[in-house]
Amino acid sequence: MRHEFEVREEIALDATPEEVWEAISTGPGVDSWFMGRSEIEPGEGNVVRHSLMGGTTTATVTAWEPGKRFTYQSDPSPDGTFMAFDYLIEGRGQGSTVLRLVHSGFLGDDWEAQYDALKKGDGMYLQKLAAYLKHFPGRTSRFNLLVPGPRVPGHEQVWEAFKGALGVAGEVAKGTPVRLSVPGLPAAEGVVERTDYPSIPSVCTGDALYMFMHGYRDTVVVEQHGFTEGVDVQATEQAWKSWLAQAFA
Repeated sequence: MRHEFEVREEIALDATPEEVWEAISTGPGVDSWFMGRSEIEPGEGNVVRHSLMGGTTTATVTAWEPGKRFTYQSDPSPDGTFMAFDYLIEGRGQGSTVLRLVHSGFLGDDWEAQYDALKKGDGMYLQKLAAYLKHFPGRTSRFNLLVPGPRVPGHEQVWEAFKGALGVAGEVAKGTPVRLSVPGLPAAEGVVERTDYPSIPSVCTGDALYMFMHGYRDTVVVEQHGFTEGVDVQATEQAWKSWLAQAFA
């Protein structure tokens, strides 16, 4: 049975409408803050492809107004479920922008858990977008990783593990300095941009953007977007897998 849904989000961004447009309507821009890999053919009626965890979905661009509006709708599944994303850009003074997102469509039988994940996740990804635009203007990621871990029901256990990876002993809040300390990865200093207990939507170092998320059905997820060349991506992914296995053994 299909279940209709709608999620509305709004965020103020320290970026121009042109910078926001580049980040939400081009493949390299989206790949710099969102999960998976996106390919976007510019123009109304063209195709959006999104690949994640070995699968690819396609969508159709339904509105294309550069610097103002970008809308697309996924192809319906056999059960009639689909998702639509409607981004509205409004320029403000001093090079700032307000971005509004309406995420809608129809979910399937597991709709309650999916809807809960979307309500939380949409806002967190917009926070991650804000961190990207603030810390990496004019740059696009060279790679991005989404590494799922186990399902962990205890929020506090997840929170403490995330703090441990970031070298934080006390409270975690916007502006908290961190020192990434994960076996197999180079140590890196950075700062927390946003927190949303028990997730940390955005941590920025000099060359990477991270998300630590307690997500869909209590799955622990780490995401990394790297902005420098020469990184051994396979070894980086394996280091995160090993950390997840050990932290939540």
